[in-house]
Amino acid sequence: MEPCSENVKAVRRSKEEKKLIRKQIKASHILLKHEGISTVSQPTKSLVVANGGLGNGVSREQLQDVLGEVGEVETLVMPPNKPYALVTYRSEVSAQRGHALNGRQLQCGDQIVTLYLSYVNTVDSEMWGCVDLPPGLVLVEEFVSPEEEALLLDAIDWTSHDENVTVQKVLKHRRVKHFGYEFRYDNNNVDKDKPLPGGLPQVCVPVLERCVRDRHTEVMPDQLTVNQYQSGQGIPPHVDTHSAFEDLILSLSLGAKTVMDFRHPEGRSVAVVLPGRSLLVMKGESRYLWTHGITPRKFDLVPACDPKSPAAVTSDLSNHSNLTLSRRGTRTSLTFRKVRRTPCDCGYPSACDSQQPTAPPSPPSLPRSQTDACRLEAEFVHRVYEEIACHFSSTRHSPWPRVCHFLSSLEPGSILADVGCGNGKYLGVNPEVIAVGCDRSSALVQICSERGFQAFVSDALNVPLRSDTCDACISIAVIHHLSTQKRRQAVVEELVRLLRPGGRALIYVWAVEQEYNKQKSKYLKETRQQGPTGDQESKSLTGNATDAHNTAQDLSGIATDAHNTAQDLSGIATDCTKVHREIESPAKLSVHTNRTAFNSQDLLVPWHLKGGGRGGCNQGSGGDEQGEQGSKNTLDPHTEAQAPVPNTAPSQVFHRYYHVFQKGELEELCVRVRGVTIQRSYHDQGNWCVILEKTGDR
Repeated sequence: MEPCSENVKAVRRSKEEKKLIRKQIKASHILLKHEGISTVSQPTKSLVVANGGLGNGVSREQLQDVLGEVGEVETLVMPPNKPYALVTYRSEVSAQRGHALNGRQLQCGDQIVTLYLSYVNTVDSEMWGCVDLPPGLVLVEEFVSPEEEALLLDAIDWTSHDENVTVQKVLKHRRVKHFGYEFRYDNNNVDKDKPLPGGLPQVCVPVLERCVRDRHTEVMPDQLTVNQYQSGQGIPPHVDTHSAFEDLILSLSLGAKTVMDFRHPEGRSVAVVLPGRSLLVMKGESRYLWTHGITPRKFDLVPACDPKSPAAVTSDLSNHSNLTLSRRGTRTSLTFRKVRRTPCDCGYPSACDSQQPTAPPSPPSLPRSQTDACRLEAEFVHRVYEEIACHFSSTRHSPWPRVCHFLSSLEPGSILADVGCGNGKYLGVNPEVIAVGCDRSSALVQICSERGFQAFVSDALNVPLRSDTCDACISIAVIHHLSTQKRRQAVVEELVRLLRPGGRALIYVWAVEQEYNKQKSKYLKETRQQGPTGDQESKSLTGNATDAHNTAQDLSGIATDAHNTAQDLSGIATDCTKVHREIESPAKLSVHTNRTAFNSQDLLVPWHLKGGGRGGCNQGSGGDEQGEQGSKNTLDPHTEAQAPVPNTAPSQVFHRYYHVFQKGELEELCVRVRGVTIQRSYHDQGNWCVILEKTGDR
């Protein structure tokens, strides 16, 4: 009986080995298809480790330990956010032992990762180079000693609330203290005539004197903002108010290290690691023009510590190969600034509040270039939604019936990507699918996180997810915020890239035709009220459960209704050309009057934020992360309706850019994309909607 048992075990091992080889081959095919990495059958000194990447949650230290068990590792390249790593051993014999690690399992957090290793000819580690920091940005490591760090942290007494010395606030994403002058979050400025009696803490004087001696500054700061961040907290991109402070800004990082993202208005970005006890000096272009912010997350990609070489903490992490995962801890930043007494006359008037015309600015023009489009969307989409995020989220909590129907039709275990997820109200509709969302607004992504959803900050034009992986994508009220046809089509192409062959995408955009088939949309039906300020208010459409229930469609009839309203695709191009002649968009964008029919396709739609604050979030900043400027490419369909807000203070009005779609225009946009077919198109309460399927023929 025992020999028989041994034979069975031998057969079982043989099957497992064959299964492992099949998975190894499949991994090689995936790497070739999606990453352009060619594997070879003959032994070499280099291997690609599929599933062994930072994108899988595998840290450099963990992978290094496993690979080092069989021989000396010469180089280990772990590209950021990728599901693989590349290793070169000192000898080919060691590489052969490393190849035998195929099938090795690693425990990464709450998941088990299986490694699949294959030979490659070479590993070009030089392709992962470094880029320059923003002009005017300097990082000084170990600027204070551990003893000085301890003294500074002890001096920040969070239990004290002596208003004669400091002003302390607990904000949504951090807590802050102000010394010298209070930074006001309602207007992103300081009251220059009301200094705080206590001045700056004496324990800071030696540090500031050293800054002067080392020529980091020529003047002593008179304002200090202390920010404390717990793991998982962050702040959206922003530029410190020009009129509030002089050129130079000094930010001292204490405690845990973090990653700060700098972004140029034209799109270039640099991620900079701020170690504990380091000093960040911002002046010139980096202070006045580049935004800086911290993405809310619990892990950062940081350069791995190599005892043989200094840590490249100032490199652009997007092009860095020597990276690992770093768990965030509590970070405290001390940001020193000099209050400005005269208007700012910097060389960046487009970003300077002191150099803006006192008269109301003229409406922006339609973009004529890619740069124009980026600037328009940054100012009239991204920044606005960061400002109104909390107020906006409070009006968005009832999912729309037809979107729910689409989500409920997905098979259990399906992978869903909500591109432009807002506050995540669709991420929990179908608990049997694996749903992940992304949004340009870090404030809205933070709200998703607080609600227990998986979401990350990303632009709809470039979603950092692998191609052909999603069973379904939704884009609800996103594309109408893109300001050119080329950019709108690019979002559709990005959705299709994410879908696997046979996967489906649901797209909603705001429609010109708010009255369709003799039925007015709820946007036009809503009654208008005039507040004391004359601002137009509107009743919440999404925040009223009873109203949402009354307007819900009979889901059993959706398919028939959608089929009846689908367009004849062969006539779309002609139909669109015809309607485009009827409504010409002006060179200058007009400001739309809420609750009225649209008189142009490209326009600015007002949002009235009551109380003059940031949507009630108190998310304004001071210190090294001051204004709340960010972005968003998403909005709920149908209305721009807002929940009633008590008229306790005048409303602050923000304007958001929209391109409202005409009948047939969305379908025409979709058929321009290769490898898709339109399953269904329909009009839903003032929106044009399309369900498309990826055919795989691309």
